[in-house]
Amino acid sequence: MKNMAHRLLKIRDNVNTDYIISGRYKFRIRDPKELSRHLFEDIEKDFSKKLKKGDFLVSGENFGCGSSREQAPQALKATGIAAVVAKSFARIFYRNALNLGLCLVECNTNYIDDGDELELDLGANVLKNKSKGLNITLKPVSPLAQMVLAEGGMIEYFKKHGGLIGGA
Repeated sequence: MKNMAHRLLKIRDNVNTDYIISGRYKFRIRDPKELSRHLFEDIEKDFSKKLKKGDFLVSGENFGCGSSREQAPQALKATGIAAVVAKSFARIFYRNALNLGLCLVECNTNYIDDGDELELDLGANVLKNKSKGLNITLKPVSPLAQMVLAEGGMIEYFKKHGGLIGGA
């Protein structure tokens, strides 16, 4: 899987799910596309207007901590971003994102600045910062997780394969 885009905003460490999508919207708005219009509002007003299909969102440590509700990864996926890149993710957020087919990759994000052109190669476990000529090694994404992401999430994977591993 290879994707190219410009990084938009390097968000600080410990971004919780209420910063991703405020609680005032989580239960009132059911449509993921509409929900995505309110991403990071409490950090930066109109942030969602900057997001374009294929972009990467870059963060620091412990991205997605807090509530285990699926609205945060669901709203992020609805934007069409290629991936969220962070130093680490909260465990339940990571699992919810994988289930929904939102690509999350872990690596050192210290060498990524606003506007850098990035290319993701999951097979090679590399995030290329084309602007700086750097290859950043990713924490490996398992082959099964890559297959689930390629199908668009766990439900779509199960529909196509009849189970977790080829009908198993």
